[in-house]
Amino acid sequence: MIFENMDRIVFAGDSVTDMGSVQPVGEGLGDSLGMGYVRVLENLLTAFYPEVNLRITNSGVSGNSSRDLLARFQRDVVDLHPDWVSICIGINDVWRQFDCPALAEHHVLPEEYEENIRKMILAVKDSVKGIFILSPYYMEPNRRDAMRARMDEYVEICRKLAEEYGCRFVDFQKMYEEYCSIRHSSRIAWDRVHPNQIGATLMARAFLDQCDFDYGRR
Repeated sequence: MIFENMDRIVFAGDSVTDMGSVQPVGEGLGDSLGMGYVRVLENLLTAFYPEVNLRITNSGVSGNSSRDLLARFQRDVVDLHPDWVSICIGINDVWRQFDCPALAEHHVLPEEYEENIRKMILAVKDSVKGIFILSPYYMEPNRRDAMRARMDEYVEICRKLAEEYGCRFVDFQKMYEEYCSIRHSSRIAWDRVHPNQIGATLMARAFLDQCDFDYGRR
């Protein structure tokens, strides 16, 4: 496994990361980490690697766009001196273009989105062991659907930046597309965005696929 004893992993994002975590930074016992994929990740890492003490920090804030996350990135990520940083943002950047089409000031278009993610990467890349870029997603199998097609543009921006800066890329859109080819998205998320525990587990597994995680160890 890539994580070492006493590493701190900071998960930055929107509601999908937040999922009821303590604000502005959640960590520790109880429900402080929220009830999403970050909670599942700590469960699995602690259960399978009890000898490795990891500090898991949830810096997700519901409703955030990449613009919002960038504005607080210094306080909620950089100043925490993480060893690893995970960035999962972009759903609201796209969503606001469709549920609030007249509120143009809340829309984060692809050019700004790319620049926001780039600035986040540059803010930490020289001080951390590694960066994870987790793609935004929309659980819609029809790629011609307007919101799904738009989301795919943002996923490709994440892929491009991850390759450019040597980050670990987790493609949640592809993962959900494959799962939803078997099970309908309503089994996971009523709004095709906010996952239940099944979805959180799928996301945690996709993340751990980039971590040399050994499910068979004893």
